[in-house]
Amino acid sequence: MTMIRTLTIQGFKSIHQTSLELGRVNCFIGANGVGKSNVLEALGVLGAAASGVVDDESLLRRGVRAGLPRLYKSSFLSERTPAHISLGVEGFAGASYRVSLLNPLDSPEPAWSYKTEVLSDGTHEIVSDGVRNKKNLNPQAGLAALKQVDLEPDNPAARLMQCLREYAIYCPNTPTLRGVVPDIQSRRPVGLNGGLLAESFEALRHALEAKGEAGELLLDQVLELIDWVADVQATSHGAALVSSKVPRTKLMLKFTDRFMNKSRNELTAYDASEGALYIIFCAVLCLLPEAPRMLAIDNLDQALNPRLLAKLTSRLSGWLQHHAAPRQLLFTAHNPAVLDGLDLLDPETRLFAVERNNHGLTVVRRIQLSGELAAMHAHYPLSRLWLMGHLGAVPHV
Repeated sequence: MTMIRTLTIQGFKSIHQTSLELGRVNCFIGANGVGKSNVLEALGVLGAAASGVVDDESLLRRGVRAGLPRLYKSSFLSERTPAHISLGVEGFAGASYRVSLLNPLDSPEPAWSYKTEVLSDGTHEIVSDGVRNKKNLNPQAGLAALKQVDLEPDNPAARLMQCLREYAIYCPNTPTLRGVVPDIQSRRPVGLNGGLLAESFEALRHALEAKGEAGELLLDQVLELIDWVADVQATSHGAALVSSKVPRTKLMLKFTDRFMNKSRNELTAYDASEGALYIIFCAVLCLLPEAPRMLAIDNLDQALNPRLLAKLTSRLSGWLQHHAAPRQLLFTAHNPAVLDGLDLLDPETRLFAVERNNHGLTVVRRIQLSGELAAMHAHYPLSRLWLMGHLGAVPHV
């Protein structure tokens, strides 16, 4: 399978040490402040390292919050502060990439330094590098990124590195989805906060329509989640539907309301339900060919009705498998309804409970339907079991 299977994190923020076995759909639940987003950001730092430099700019482009060195490195009263941050992934036919990064607290640099870096395609070590200072190499430049040009595109290591470089954390907000404020981190096909939503949906619509009946069925699956909509299009004539005082982008989403009179049944993203915009945003990231092969959405559940959220979640796995090379999604959520859309009998759908132990360290635990939990699930939905405390991952208040 062309997906990342194992993620290892050491010394990053609240995560002293953890190793996760990932699937296609990976949901992280837990109380506020336990470290769910830190798991997503660790992958973002690794993606920057795979691109050859780790600095504020490369982190921000991937949706990682930029901060001072002391905010990145673990620091617990009960544990020794690590000398460096270590991150690694395995997958793609045995390929792996591991890196140790330094950014000293007392002398922070614009770019982090590589202490060690190892890249393997499962058969050969392509990069096996120790302490940089002893080799007269630039410690702030990644060697694995340079080695990319020597690898065939179908080499497992090349595919792994490409996946890491594409990875980004998306966190949409309503004003950006509406097109009234610019996206701080704009990128193709859609910005990290939801910019270019109209352009990306237009591209998705054309891509699905080109696939004939199968594509039409997928488009119908998207539109069915917006029950008041007869159609959604991208238009460059949105000015006629929005006040001249409202800032707007050149291309806007236009919704046709199936319940309104035909003379007044069109409205743009500025007036449409924010839930509709979040549905389209998720669909674009899962279905559009140009979207990253691995991505994260922080707070997938925001702005969505619980029942709609469960339905959206149930469709994610199918949407991600639509491509020849399946996509991989990590997301965080706080709404219990998200669990009712997860098929935990599918081994590629994984649920993780994130908590902080008595010493404050983030602990990540996979939840599987077996034993006593499976017996309870026969009588209660997962959302209810979470609220009842049977899954853990709840605040101690």
